[in-house]
Amino acid sequence: MGPTSTKRVFMRLSRFLLPAIFCLGCDPQATPQTGRDASSSTGPSASSATSSTPPQTSSTASATPSSTAPAAQDVPAPAKDAVTKLAASSNQFGFDLYKKLAEKNKGNLVISPASLTTALAMTWGGAKGETEKQMRKVLHLTGSSDEVMDTSGKLAQSLTNPSRSVVFRIANHLFGEKTYGFEKDYLERTKKAYGAPLEQVDFINAAEPARTQINGWVSDKTEKRIKDLIPPKAVDGETRLVLVNAIYFLGDWEEPFEKQRTQPAPFQLAAGKTKEVPMMNRTDGFKIGQLGGATALELPYKGGEMSMVLVVPDKVDGLAALEKSLDESSMNALLGTMKSERVWASIPKFEINPGESLALKELLSGLGMSEAFDRRKADFTGIANPAKAEDRLVISQVFHKGFIRVDEQGTEAAAATAVVQARAGAAPMKPREFKADRPFMFFIRDNASGLTLFMGRVTEP
Repeated sequence: MGPTSTKRVFMRLSRFLLPAIFCLGCDPQATPQTGRDASSSTGPSASSATSSTPPQTSSTASATPSSTAPAAQDVPAPAKDAVTKLAASSNQFGFDLYKKLAEKNKGNLVISPASLTTALAMTWGGAKGETEKQMRKVLHLTGSSDEVMDTSGKLAQSLTNPSRSVVFRIANHLFGEKTYGFEKDYLERTKKAYGAPLEQVDFINAAEPARTQINGWVSDKTEKRIKDLIPPKAVDGETRLVLVNAIYFLGDWEEPFEKQRTQPAPFQLAAGKTKEVPMMNRTDGFKIGQLGGATALELPYKGGEMSMVLVVPDKVDGLAALEKSLDESSMNALLGTMKSERVWASIPKFEINPGESLALKELLSGLGMSEAFDRRKADFTGIANPAKAEDRLVISQVFHKGFIRVDEQGTEAAAATAVVQARAGAAPMKPREFKADRPFMFFIRDNASGLTLFMGRVTEP
């Protein structure tokens, strides 16, 4: 991307998220699980990788293909029923995890259920036994791992179709210890479904350079908005594999807000105080609905394929109750009440840019997939199946970090500002009011599949 394109990127209304990194390592203190005899394993060790992919030479590794899925036009569209099920599974998992995060983390928050599901599904594709069952339950997945991976991969390619009016990119990548043997079948499946190649690094002797290399890849894939995703010492000589999933979203409103209409106005803080913040204002036709003590407004992005839905509690201090009550079913019920009306929308400009990554091991374990993090029980022999129990994989940590910025800016293509003025001026009826002047939730959704791409809350713009 050249300087002109880069400048244009940062002028646009933008969403960026690097959602998940999975660090899998082996623990020298590990002992075989009861009932699982390591000596009877048919899987290779790092030194005898007869059925695993052998270590690549440095020249081969440097020729690793880009971790971008094949072009959408080269891949058949996934079955609608399969997409609907996967979207519902991902959305419900997102609500489950969000509630845990909301209890633990105060203040502004942003996560990507879709991307976390993708990264976890990649990892689940190599899980077996009770580890597989627990992950399946937590992710609310149905069907075989091959079916889920196939649907997930095809859906991702459909979402990233360059013919769309928004920019939506997904990148997946595997960083593996160069002396460690991985199952060839797993590598082929993840590469086919997700376009995720294996890049070899030296975790054993050069963990810090490997961490810097991975963080650099992350930074590049997110237009340098996500930096230092993996904190110091988070990977070490015991790390064997890091699975990375990155999402980048860039979208203009279907009709932009006018800068001259942005005015300071009070925002009700949860503590009962108010804060003057820049509020964007626009009168237009919007979908709006109300249910269960909350009002939802849909703001479509250019092209109409994706939208942001803002959900504002009726009560100033109603965010906590709203967060507890929302799940996939109640969210769909709220969306079902939405009808097109002429609305005066007043929405704050906001940016969420956390300094540190979220470490999700404890929360994911608490949701019910504890075995994946248990060095004695984790079974990822579908990814690597070494003979020695101490060489087997276990998830050591999951990192998640996001960035979101919402403002009235558009690109050159957003010269439709004059259209907004014309529409607003021509409507004769008094518009319905929608004011996001108190802590609220937001969702960025793919309208065709119903998949929630990003969700979060704003407690202080």
